[in-house]
Amino acid sequence: MKKQSNENVKLKDFADALARLKTTNEVTSFLRDICTPNEIQSIVDRWEVAGLLTKNFSYRQIQNKTGVSVTTIGRVARYLNSPDGGYQIAMKRVNE
Repeated sequence: MKKQSNENVKLKDFADALARLKTTNEVTSFLRDICTPNEIQSIVDRWEVAGLLTKNFSYRQIQNKTGVSVTTIGRVARYLNSPDGGYQIAMKRVNE
């Protein structure tokens, strides 16, 4: 149980670091420093999937358009509608 609590603290510390970045260029630089190119591609793919899901594309259409697995699309869909609402908050702010 302690490990889970420690992981939550570390995640909050990381989220705090992201929240303190002020520009798109700062976030891009940070992500390039901290993530591998494949990790960045996975994040970008999930963000694109979330956008397509909100536009009511089917899983199969999304897979054909992005090459992302149906399993990943399902995971994004589950979190897109989760109570935490991270995807929805980010999308709302991007569209403001």
